[in-house]
Amino acid sequence: MNNLITLQNVSFSYPGHDKKVLDSVSLDIHEGEFLAVLGYNGSGKSTLAKLMNGILLPSSGTVFVEGLDTKDENSIVEIRKKIGMVFQNPDNQIVATIVEEDIAFAAENLAYEPDEIERRVTNAITAVGLEKHRFDAPYKLSGGQKQRVAIAGILAMEPKCIVLDEPTAMLDPVGRMLVMKVIKRLHDEQGITVVLITHFMEEAAQADRVIVLSDGSVCEDGTPTEIFSKRSRMLELGLDVPVSTQMASLLSEYGMPIDRNVITPEQFLIAFSKVSGGKS
Repeated sequence: MNNLITLQNVSFSYPGHDKKVLDSVSLDIHEGEFLAVLGYNGSGKSTLAKLMNGILLPSSGTVFVEGLDTKDENSIVEIRKKIGMVFQNPDNQIVATIVEEDIAFAAENLAYEPDEIERRVTNAITAVGLEKHRFDAPYKLSGGQKQRVAIAGILAMEPKCIVLDEPTAMLDPVGRMLVMKVIKRLHDEQGITVVLITHFMEEAAQADRVIVLSDGSVCEDGTPTEIFSKRSRMLELGLDVPVSTQMASLLSEYGMPIDRNVITPEQFLIAFSKVSGGKS
């Protein structure tokens, strides 16, 4: 697979602070990949996200986006077109008084023709399932709907990758589910590369690949099954595993011969059915 984002020996410290938030991170993110990033608070996740599209620049090392160096001022607009960012609080990302106008904002700033902006906005609204709210005021929407507006605004730029920094952290369970459905659909149906920073293990379980940050370094890198099969290691890192994995592990400890490596509710139900005579 082609590399879309490459970090080469990247370290970062905020001005006035000696401590490295990121320390010698090397990482390849492949085109079309769904990567989940985990780590305790302060492990460097948000800093990593902001380095990926040039919001922050590395103190040392290099970040490339399809071969473009984020330190090159002449490349930054092209990099921002390729890598879209969605942040935690949707209210901080909405700038217009009508949903349609907000989604069009970034595309308008890139000086696309009106007909092209209309096409992009329509496609983006459809992709996030907000057709009925096109002409509504954002303040009337739920938190999950607002976050989908923010995602649509990025989609209207037609990026190759969306980096989402804890986009569901402020949402209720229903809002989280709907936003995750949109993220999965964008990846599975449109082939958009997704980098999802999250503290919800069930969200990370839906990714192709998971990395774990600790003290500014990548300490674990693998498939969700590989990562979550190491529950003791995750606990050492101040994290846990999906509820389905916890349940399977608990049942196994009580003598039920169930597969401990399940990570999704669907996998748990299948595994439980196999060992319970089909009664689930």
